[in-house]
Amino acid sequence: MEHDADILIVGGGLNGPALGLALARGGLRVAVIDARPAQARGEAGFDGRAYALAIASKRLLSAIGVWDGLEAKVQPILKIKASDGRPGEGPAPFFLTFDHAELEEGPMGFMAEDRHLYAACLSAMETAPGLELISGQSVVSQQIDAQGVSVALASGRVLRGRVLVGCDGRTSGVAQRAGIRRQGWGYGQTALVTAVHHDRNHEGTAHQYFMPSGPLAILPLPGGHHSSIVWSEAEKTAQAVQALDDAGYLAALRPRFGDFLGEISLAGARFTYPLNLTLAESFVRPRVALVGDAAHGVHPIAGQGLNLGFRDVGALAEVLILAARRGEDIGAVDVLERYERWRRFDSTALALGMDGVNKLFSNDNPILRAGRDLGLGLVNAVPGLRRGFMRQAAGLQGELPKLLAGLPI
Repeated sequence: MEHDADILIVGGGLNGPALGLALARGGLRVAVIDARPAQARGEAGFDGRAYALAIASKRLLSAIGVWDGLEAKVQPILKIKASDGRPGEGPAPFFLTFDHAELEEGPMGFMAEDRHLYAACLSAMETAPGLELISGQSVVSQQIDAQGVSVALASGRVLRGRVLVGCDGRTSGVAQRAGIRRQGWGYGQTALVTAVHHDRNHEGTAHQYFMPSGPLAILPLPGGHHSSIVWSEAEKTAQAVQALDDAGYLAALRPRFGDFLGEISLAGARFTYPLNLTLAESFVRPRVALVGDAAHGVHPIAGQGLNLGFRDVGALAEVLILAARRGEDIGAVDVLERYERWRRFDSTALALGMDGVNKLFSNDNPILRAGRDLGLGLVNAVPGLRRGFMRQAAGLQGELPKLLAGLPI
């Protein structure tokens, strides 16, 4: 039976386009199906939503032709400061500081706004040979057989491919239709996300304050005087704060934010996201693979969600491209299981690690507080240990896919 593409990717957020570009550059034919209209997303205005891109993720974006269109619009992360804190009291005396001067590779990462990152991906997709973007269309069914996979769109169009990849988030329809169940739990926390303007220059420094009710991340954006806020609170408190007008919202934020950057004001839209941990019981089925949040949803501490997804992208692209070059059936379960073996331990370990950090820090137990503060101070005082944590955060540790190591497939 004739195939419309080798790979059908459901989900056009960021992992889907990145995977599509990586596969197309490897000579495979790809269709990326995005339920949202592409152009509307590409032309969105500033709303404060942003991602922390690790060094390894930057390498992947360079390799798939996205970085050149993004580089002028990112903010290098030059320092990261992490500490305990309580609202109105400022950071604890023991803290952890990472400085990019300790890494030969340069900045530890880059902050990129969602609108700019997606627009750069969209631009690259428009000129990528062998890649079709189908936007504004949702998938309503999928059928797997020995020769391939068929998906039906809401428009009635049916697409045929060899492999179906779910990049469609924590409630992945691809996973559900493939019978892949999920395990996990909620944190009883909600993330409040916005952007602020501040009088003083952030100087490329990212801050992570561990408050009793949940972490507060202050992430530098381009220009020096804007930062993205990811503020985790107990669900009821978050709902109450989100319901306030802008003045009330700022009044709740200020004691947690502090005055180290001077006066602050809201500069972006206000969003909320329930926080949970969710892991797919399997990342693959015959002719089906899951990537990013469809495979694993983690707590936003350290901003590793997208970076974890990009590791999946690099690994799956490498497995499929090399299998195709060897003449293998790229949808065969033994081929797809190579991807799962590569990525399952790393992604599960990181998800559980972030879960442990959140549980350790999201409380006001005096014994735990003393222990974790001493731990932060110890790591900060030992250069070798601190450097190891930095390289891990930058995505430079472990068995990296070639694209994330800066190498071609």
